[in-house]
Amino acid sequence: MEITKIETNRAKNYYYNTTSVKAKKYSKYLERFIVNIYPDITYQEIIGFGACITESSAYSYSLLPEDKKREFINDMFSNINYSLCRLTIASCDFSLNSYSYAKKHDLSDFNIERDKKYVIPLIQDALKVNPDIRFLASPWSPPSFMKNTKIRILGGKLSKKYKQTYADYLVKYIQSYKELGITIDFMTIQNETNAITIWESCVYSPKDEVDFLVNYLYPTFQKNGINTKILIYDHNKEKLLNRAREEFSNEDANKYASGVAFHWYSGNHFENIQLCRELFPDKLLFHTEGCFSFDPNNSFENQYAHDILEDLNSGINGYMDWNILLDSKGGPNHKRNYCNSPVMLVDDNSNYKKSLTYYYIGHFSKFIMPGAVRIAYSKYLSDLRVTAFKNPDGSIVIVLLNSVNYDIDFTICMKDVYFKDTLEKQSMISYLIKD
Repeated sequence: MEITKIETNRAKNYYYNTTSVKAKKYSKYLERFIVNIYPDITYQEIIGFGACITESSAYSYSLLPEDKKREFINDMFSNINYSLCRLTIASCDFSLNSYSYAKKHDLSDFNIERDKKYVIPLIQDALKVNPDIRFLASPWSPPSFMKNTKIRILGGKLSKKYKQTYADYLVKYIQSYKELGITIDFMTIQNETNAITIWESCVYSPKDEVDFLVNYLYPTFQKNGINTKILIYDHNKEKLLNRAREEFSNEDANKYASGVAFHWYSGNHFENIQLCRELFPDKLLFHTEGCFSFDPNNSFENQYAHDILEDLNSGINGYMDWNILLDSKGGPNHKRNYCNSPVMLVDDNSNYKKSLTYYYIGHFSKFIMPGAVRIAYSKYLSDLRVTAFKNPDGSIVIVLLNSVNYDIDFTICMKDVYFKDTLEKQSMISYLIKD
């Protein structure tokens, strides 16, 4: 049995590996600091981890020298194993400006030429390193002519007159990407269904979303032979359960929607995820967005670790960060809504820098493989946060988080494997256990 220990050094920001031997005697450590791991008790399957490739991310990527581009792609899609990426259907706030794929009402001018300048090259470079990346796409707004307000910003609604046209529009998007070798595996109906923002937005009530899904989008997918899985909601966790219950009470919506997407901006609400998992065990649950407003110190690692770990324990299948890369000022953003990203360009765009958050995310994404299943654990200490997974190859991943200001001693117990360790204050550690 080989136990590989992966730590995050807070000062130097890198991983180091050491091989431990199995503890000689378990009975010495029978105490309240025990963490029991049960590989035979399993829960949800993991599809992957990743981030969103916005036009701003892709534009920032385009500014890097060629050698740094290769390093970046390797860092994201090999070193920490990103395997699930979100794409924006036309523009969002993190675009160079607002755009859609068609202006004519019959969609005769539909094209994705704008995406081919920055977004598509980044996707294609990523696929060269990891050809198994799965993509989820989200629209921020229909084209302006399809909305009751005739503008893409400040909310508004999809006009009934254009619901079928919009379904056709989304099909054309999927088909256009497919022609370039990019499969859209998942799609949310609308980013932030309740949001009225100064950037691209569109409001859907539960009734609106069910109507569009059941009467327009799903039938149009079926007619065109599209197997993209559809997810509802895509907004904050506090209304996740109520939204799912209301929409899935419709028999057809429950049949046609494969799951629910959500964001973290309204706080923890992990119970909502867990209840949704319990009530709808066959549905996918995806965290599709989370970030912090721009702060040059960019020290949000504990918040990310806490959210990812507890989301996983609550039953999610995939976790996506917001922008995969931004410039040194948290943009570009055509509405000046600047944010942080775990990886950002340096001031002169000659290189990029990884914050400690990048390494914290890597504790999950690097070792928990697509197809892994969450496994059970038990512990006494509430200050020690734990999650555990069994990979398709049979290896066991255990991730522990200490977000308090004192060190914690503990003993891991799994079948005949026992070992003792200490987790320093405000830090993370992972174990990869292989036969």
